[in-house]
Amino acid sequence: MSRYRNVTILVTILFVQVLGLAVQVKRRSGADESTRIIRLWTVSAVTPLEKAIVWCQNGLGNMWSNYIYLRGVRQENRDLKFEIEQLRLEQVRLSDDAQQARRLQALLGFKEQYIAKTVAAQVIGSSGSEQSRSVYIDKGTSAGVEKDMAVITADGLVGKVLRAYGSSAQVLLINDQSSGVGVILDKSRLQGVIKGTAVGEVILEKVMTDEQVAPGDLIVTSGGDQIFPKGITVGTVMKVSPGADLFLNIRVKPSANLSRLEEVLVITRKEDRAPSVAETNSVRAVDILTQRLPSVPDKPEAGTNQPQGTESSATAAKSAIATPKPQGGAGRNNPAGSSAAQTAVKPTTQKAVHGVKRVSQPTAKPETSTPATAEPAAPETGTSEDKPH
Repeated sequence: MSRYRNVTILVTILFVQVLGLAVQVKRRSGADESTRIIRLWTVSAVTPLEKAIVWCQNGLGNMWSNYIYLRGVRQENRDLKFEIEQLRLEQVRLSDDAQQARRLQALLGFKEQYIAKTVAAQVIGSSGSEQSRSVYIDKGTSAGVEKDMAVITADGLVGKVLRAYGSSAQVLLINDQSSGVGVILDKSRLQGVIKGTAVGEVILEKVMTDEQVAPGDLIVTSGGDQIFPKGITVGTVMKVSPGADLFLNIRVKPSANLSRLEEVLVITRKEDRAPSVAETNSVRAVDILTQRLPSVPDKPEAGTNQPQGTESSATAAKSAIATPKPQGGAGRNNPAGSSAAQTAVKPTTQKAVHGVKRVSQPTAKPETSTPATAEPAAPETGTSEDKPH
């Protein structure tokens, strides 16, 4: 240091001078911005080191995420593939069950209410009272809104129209203590009534204590009140506790945010129609019922009496066969008697043929003789010995 003392002092002075100048001098970096030179030099000196550090971090991160962390992904992929296959089978089964349910509903003549037309409205005010939970919308009777029409949002049920005016309407929310909505638990199919409380909570009533209700169960409208269509989401079960009079205290979390309503939909028209049956190649429910039901013979027409006619034909044929032979030659001496016998023989023989098994062919016409003094004899039918002498 003693040998290069002067040079060292000079270099130190020059460095401090340059550093001072770099701190004082500014460089214009934009239209209205300027940056000190010392900042530019510092950034230029630190940038390569930062790039090296970031490159090392990225390399280590890629090695961890692409190799070490993915060592168990193969087994996870296998499990996911198996789960996907199970879900596909479940989807096919549920689809078949849904189609069968639609066919049975159509077979039994069940009808459901479908939303046919809605009117969009905007919330313009509230009731302004803690005891009443209602809002006002900007659509009224001029837009087709009437009393007791259901009001919904994309999230779920809101309430119903309490009063309708010319250009506005008052909507009673489901958390009002005077409201009531018939609902059903989507999982257990238990029915109950949704009502509000004085503090603005929503509870589910009319559910017995021996029923199984768990938090998280979905609640939808049942359609039994003839105001809200069936299947609209109301909310989920939040808390279940035993209550008085053998009923459960069930608190419900509404699916729609009733405190931050801005736009709603008013259901102005509903349709009652049977569910559509998909055109499939599977056997219909009516075909299955037809195969299982016992076969019933067709009822004969009112003007016909087939069994009695058949029985009378068979009796006539038997009596015709059992008729004794005529005595003497009376039959061969009376042409009129022969003609009457021929007329009487033909219908009896035809009835016997159609009613029972064929006995014999109709007998031939007997020969006539000139004498007309003999008495007519009963004709003989159904035998091969009925020949004129």
